[in-house]
Amino acid sequence: MKLFADLLSSSNSKKPSNNGPVIQQRRGVEIKSLREIKIMRKSSKIVANVLSEIRDLVKPGMSTLDLDNYAEKRIREQGAEPSFKGYQGFPGSICSSVNNEVVHGIPSKTKIINDGDLLKVDTGAFFNGYHGDSCITICVGKTSDEAIKLSNVAKEALMLGIKQIKPKNKLLDIAGAIEDYVKSNGFSIVEDYTGHGVGRNLHEEPSVFNFRTNDLPNVTLREGMTIAVEPIVNLGTKYCKTLRDGWTVITKDGNLSAQWEHTVLVTKDGFEILTDRGE
Repeated sequence: MKLFADLLSSSNSKKPSNNGPVIQQRRGVEIKSLREIKIMRKSSKIVANVLSEIRDLVKPGMSTLDLDNYAEKRIREQGAEPSFKGYQGFPGSICSSVNNEVVHGIPSKTKIINDGDLLKVDTGAFFNGYHGDSCITICVGKTSDEAIKLSNVAKEALMLGIKQIKPKNKLLDIAGAIEDYVKSNGFSIVEDYTGHGVGRNLHEEPSVFNFRTNDLPNVTLREGMTIAVEPIVNLGTKYCKTLRDGWTVITKDGNLSAQWEHTVLVTKDGFEILTDRGE
C-alpha cells in the first residue's frame, strides 16, 4: 500500500522546495490540544471554503491549471499557504484528477475540463503551523448516471465511515462501514492509498484504511485525534498504476474513479468534521 504521505516524508530534508510548509518527521499518533484544535478549525475552514468556491466555479472549457491558480490565490488571501505546493516537487496547490485518474493529478494548462467529466479536486491549507485537508468530486455539466452514482456512493461511504468515529472505536470500524457500503453498490475500493492523520504534518500516523486488513495497525480512536478519512472508489477493479510523471495515478482498466475526503476531529462523544462545507 502507498500513501501520498510516503512521497512527502521520504526526503531526508525538512525543507521542501518552493518555500512551502516545513516537512516534519512523522511522530506516531498525536493528540491535539485545545489550542491546536482551534488552529486546525481555521486551516480546515479555509480548505472547505476553497473547495466550495471551486465547485461553484468550475465549468467546461477551463483548464485544471485555472483551478489551481484560483485555489492558491484564495488560500493565500485567507492567510494560509498551500499544503501541497512544493512537496517533493509537486507543482500544484491542488491535485486535479479527471475521470479514470485516481489521485495526484498534476494541474496543467493543457488539461481542459469537458462537459461530462468526473473531476476530483484535493487540496490542503497550512495555517499557523497546522494543516487541513479535503477532497471533493465534481460532476461537470451533464455527466452519466453511472458517474453520478459512483460519486454519490463514494461520498455516502465517507459519511458512513465518519459516523463510526468516537473514542474507543477502532479504525476497522471505519473501514468496515466504508467497505460494506461500497461493495454492496457493486463498486471497488482502491487499496493502494489510504487516509491518514493530519496536524503539524500534512500526513501523520495512523494510516486510515478504507477496507478490512490485518496489514496495518488497527488503532483505537482517542479524543483529540485528527484524521483524514478518504475513500477512493472505482467503477471497475481496484487496481491502479502510476504514469510516467511519477504522480498521476490512473485505474488500470480505464474506468472512472471518485474520491471524497474530510479532516475529522475525534471528540469526547463522537466526531466533528473540521472541513465541513455545510452541504
